[in-house]
Amino acid sequence: MQDGKRDEQEDGLGRRRFLGLAAAGLALETGRSQIAQAAQESAQPAPSRNPIGVSTYSFWQFRPNAKRLTIAECIDRAAALGFDGVEILHIQMEDETNATLQKLKAQAHSLGLPLMGFSTHQGFVSPDREERRTNVQKTLYQIDVAYRLGIPTMRINTGRWGTIKSFDAFMEKKGIEPPLAGHDDEEAFKWVGDALEKLLPRAQDCGVVLGLENHWGLGRTAEGVLRLVESIKSPWLKITLDTGNFLDNSYEQMEKLASSPVPIALVQAKTYYGGGRWYALDLDYAKIAAILRKHHYRGWISLEFEGNDAPESGLPKSLELLRKSFG
Repeated sequence: MQDGKRDEQEDGLGRRRFLGLAAAGLALETGRSQIAQAAQESAQPAPSRNPIGVSTYSFWQFRPNAKRLTIAECIDRAAALGFDGVEILHIQMEDETNATLQKLKAQAHSLGLPLMGFSTHQGFVSPDREERRTNVQKTLYQIDVAYRLGIPTMRINTGRWGTIKSFDAFMEKKGIEPPLAGHDDEEAFKWVGDALEKLLPRAQDCGVVLGLENHWGLGRTAEGVLRLVESIKSPWLKITLDTGNFLDNSYEQMEKLASSPVPIALVQAKTYYGGGRWYALDLDYAKIAAILRKHHYRGWISLEFEGNDAPESGLPKSLELLRKSFG
């Protein structure tokens, strides 16, 4: 009888041990499942938020009667308005001594504003070899300026034929102009490609990504930009997408640039509060943001305000629009 009771007690103890171990195993498995689920959720990309910068161009716009603000003044105003960074328009600079460049860099840093873009002008669409060489040398110098400012990406252009002298007339023709007599676009693509190749070693040495913009000339269309950047295939030559420079089939052309295997280095976003100086596009920034998000662009959006409103009113409205659309 004693042995029977002992067996019964041991059986009960065994069952309790079994049930305890089973419960512990279930809890362990549940914990593992929860950890795995949390890891899977954390691996999902976070909702994208693009930082919003402003080009110093937005404060000036090449207006003949407007005060040409200094870059330092533009940096202060950008900070006061709540932008995240500043893109510098090279042609707006008045002093390019290294002392001034370092002072600008320190000023931006003290305000928590990265100098995130450098917008330059050059032109390689010319049958004159010396003119092309001069533009290459100018662009190499501009890369050095960007490097000294600590700017990681620089907007460049193909240039244009220049057969329409008046820019107003050029705009009336939607940026389409005939080649110089005796020449054609096929020649021009070769000139531009050769020039871009000469820039890449310096860009790599300085850590400055060149962004070829859809900015008239051979870059007037997405096809023109992609023909150049996709054939050269360099990590130091990417795309600068300007939302306001496609005058036909804008969203389709933006989609082509965004879906290219060559990444976008910077997006310049135009707004036209008060009407445009040469034209105004009714751009749907929610749609543009969706296109860029679809193709995983998480970089900078740089405002280029091109409206007739005073910057004091046009820029805050533009910033609100871009914040709402991009993040």
